[in-house]
Amino acid sequence: MIAPAQAELARRVEELLTRERLLHDVHEVHSYSTPRRLAVFVKGVSAAQADIEEQLTGPSWAVAFKDGEATPAGHAFAKKAGVEIGSLEKITTPKGEYVSATAHRKGRAAVGILTEQLPKELAALYWPKNMYWRAGKPERFVRPVKWLLALLDHAIVPVEFAGVHAANLTYGHRILHGAGALMVEHAKDYLKVLEDAHVIADVEVRRHRIRKGLDGATRAVSGTRWREDEALVDTVTHLTEWPSVLLGSFEPEYLKLPEEALVTVMRDHQKYFAVEDAQGKLAPYFLAVLNTQASARADEVIRHGNERVLRARFNDARFFWDFDQRIPLENRVEMLKSVTFQKDLGSYWDKTEANLRIAEQLSGAATERGAKPDRTALLAAVRLAKTDLTTELVKEFTELQGVVGGLYARAQELGELVAQAIYWQYSPAGVDDRIPPTVEGKILGIVDRFQTISSMFGIGLEPTGSKDPFGLRRAANGIVKILAESELPLTFSDLAKAALHGQSGLHEKVAEFFRERMEFYLRDVRGFAYDVVNAVLAAGFADVRDAIARAEALSAVRGSDDFAAISAAFKRMKNIVRQAKEKNEVIPDGVKAALLTEAAEQGLYKHAVKLAPAVEKLRAEHAYGDALEQIATLRPHVDLFFDKVMVMVEDPAVRGNRLVLIGTVLGNFSSIADFSEIVTG
Repeated sequence: MIAPAQAELARRVEELLTRERLLHDVHEVHSYSTPRRLAVFVKGVSAAQADIEEQLTGPSWAVAFKDGEATPAGHAFAKKAGVEIGSLEKITTPKGEYVSATAHRKGRAAVGILTEQLPKELAALYWPKNMYWRAGKPERFVRPVKWLLALLDHAIVPVEFAGVHAANLTYGHRILHGAGALMVEHAKDYLKVLEDAHVIADVEVRRHRIRKGLDGATRAVSGTRWREDEALVDTVTHLTEWPSVLLGSFEPEYLKLPEEALVTVMRDHQKYFAVEDAQGKLAPYFLAVLNTQASARADEVIRHGNERVLRARFNDARFFWDFDQRIPLENRVEMLKSVTFQKDLGSYWDKTEANLRIAEQLSGAATERGAKPDRTALLAAVRLAKTDLTTELVKEFTELQGVVGGLYARAQELGELVAQAIYWQYSPAGVDDRIPPTVEGKILGIVDRFQTISSMFGIGLEPTGSKDPFGLRRAANGIVKILAESELPLTFSDLAKAALHGQSGLHEKVAEFFRERMEFYLRDVRGFAYDVVNAVLAAGFADVRDAIARAEALSAVRGSDDFAAISAAFKRMKNIVRQAKEKNEVIPDGVKAALLTEAAEQGLYKHAVKLAPAVEKLRAEHAYGDALEQIATLRPHVDLFFDKVMVMVEDPAVRGNRLVLIGTVLGNFSSIADFSEIVTG
């Protein structure tokens, strides 16, 4: 929680200083944090606001003055403006004559403003979890507030928050410095004072020190390197104030255990970095990041303690691995009946049965389109996918769910395709993760996620706002990513047909949910402009890779003058048709050539009729770039049509014919994208 709060506090302080006119044009804002402190240092803050003049307008002249004498309203306005009654002026506005005054506002001192406003910004900081520690008091914070340091140059800003009054005091490292307070005489001395007390407040300096320490410690073992893990580096950076790195070791016999289990114990349970050899294989060493700087003798004691703890965890993992092998995965399927999936949806056995039904249909659809999944291996993987939930190793190391199942399937010689599919079933967990490497794994991952989504929606447990307790958005993101970044020939329509059983209301809800996830993927992951995304999705999103191809083609041409003009024209057409329908205009089924009396409408009709088959052929071949170039040739005909032809004429037959003409043009050339969604200059 520290990093987001650090960024938010810096933003809030900068916005406060800007709002109160206390920042110089040239200024710097730096933020710092450790597990014990959040800090913002701003260079370029004024001691006081600049004086300003304001031109204030008051009541009408007739209300403020009557018979040349000021009325109570006039006196009240003069008092509000801080001027004498004789200084009021008459101004003429479009609404009449009003009273005006030039008010001189003296700038307030920064100390007073900050004393008043900073506590509000502290109270407004967002924390995913808050706590309170003073009974009956309103303040909430992530932890009890112990001290406040607030300085403007050398002057104390007497801020008060949670019963704590600010001073010019801070505190160093608990162990290396002790409990004594540190005086900060000037704001610019903050980092130096802390560094002398064994606290590195700058996060990036701490991060660099840790990475350098990891490199240095690893050099003690020739031919090895620490396994790069940016997330763990980030974690230990925010867990320390004065980091140092310690190299430890463990018995090579533990390397007989699966690497995934060993790394999980080291990384997730102990916050240790794994060490690997030049080939990327795990070596019998680990790296611990300490929040202290110990002597050689103390290092040895600490090393021994960490090795002892790690050895115990490894022994647990080895015991669970051996114990679990007594019951094969095949024999664990029935055990899933006692593992609840969701109270209203039954057990994981029930979910597995539903997954099998969906997998059967998707396997057939994929096979018909040339994907050729191994049906036997796929169904075996689906049936066994959740059985590792009954194992002791997963109960102890829940983050290895799926991975353990895949490892057990391999150890029990159930087939590599089965093992791979089970192993990768929860990938990708995020937008940067790999998708499953096998067709069977991809289908299993899609089936399991879609069954969860559809069943949760079926009982009304869809995500709302920021709440998504069942991770359905993440599940849908995973489906979209697999379909987008693989050659698996499946669409949303295939998934809906297999899982939703024709339930139209449920289908609409799930379809809209996937449209949102497609929008997220195209905009936030692939980086397409929002109007391109809207245009593409309006023309359909069932085929993920097809939508991406259309977005790429549309992005390539959207900047051209011809296409900008076509987009603007299509928007105009769409509005005309929409307004006509709102007025219950009668729009015929087809264009009648005999009613096309103007040369401009005849030209648009002839060109559109000639162009439509060619565009449709290119669209069917997924040659979207060429199709869009052809559509752009409509421009002169569309321009001439709107220049010479009035659509909403009095004659209802002609009016209806022109409405159906532009509606036909819209329909024939909007299958790639709804060009009316494109924003033009």
